[in-house]
Amino acid sequence: MRIATFTSEGHRKVGLVSADGKTVTPLLLTPEQADSGVLTLIEILARGGSLPEASGHAVDLREVVLDAPLPKPRRNLWCVGRNYHAHAKELSASVFKDNSAKTDEWPIVFTKVPECVVGPHDEVLVPSEVSTQIDYEAELALVIGKGGKDIARDAAMSHVFGYTVVNDVTARDVQMRHGQWDLGKSFDTFCPMGPWILTADEFDGTKTRVRCWVNGELRQDGPTENMIFDIPTLIETISRGITLYPGDVIATGTPAGVGMGMNPPRYLRAGDVVRVEIDGLGAIENKFV
Repeated sequence: MRIATFTSEGHRKVGLVSADGKTVTPLLLTPEQADSGVLTLIEILARGGSLPEASGHAVDLREVVLDAPLPKPRRNLWCVGRNYHAHAKELSASVFKDNSAKTDEWPIVFTKVPECVVGPHDEVLVPSEVSTQIDYEAELALVIGKGGKDIARDAAMSHVFGYTVVNDVTARDVQMRHGQWDLGKSFDTFCPMGPWILTADEFDGTKTRVRCWVNGELRQDGPTENMIFDIPTLIETISRGITLYPGDVIATGTPAGVGMGMNPPRYLRAGDVVRVEIDGLGAIENKFV
């Protein structure tokens, strides 16, 4: 299933997107339930409930505004740094210079605050008064469907509800200045997400392709098979001693080709348009203003 959160006639709704991606059928939810987007459905299903019934006819997707599928994540998003070898190399003298040289020793894990999540076509604000080094990071994100703690690697995939696309927008100068990454990753609007969540029974996140264009120029292109730490390992690692809940998001890292890794670096400016696409899943496209 492709499950989207969208706004139609001034009201937020949740619905099922058709296989051809042309229409969405709203589901029967109260306004309060719809306000949390797909998170409401994930929690209903995690409790053993059933998918709500349709509440109307299919609507043309061109007639609605797609919101982030999880417009109000229940808590910080889990994110993984240095998870593709070529990306580890391109930032080895900058972002990763103080990390262990053994890239496959342990994943680097940080978080982004939930308030930085915006929709798949929303504008991203360039905080020029705070940073002059705004960068993009195209990523596959997984969404937890079944909670758990100390999840074994062999059981990890059974905890995945589905997948979505994110851009882990980053203020590199702030990221470097503070050592800890959260501030440089968590500015308002710094996590475009969407266009929907595709459930795990219809999509294999371990065998897909992550790409990013800036103003039509291909910058990033990497298969998820090239991850240093695969999805089961990430779930196992993050759940060690920490309970994961239905609706938790794990962004799995970005391939090579970020602006900071170029010579000279090529950072984003107001007016730039960034498109992130994952094969078989969908695409998001956001203008920076």
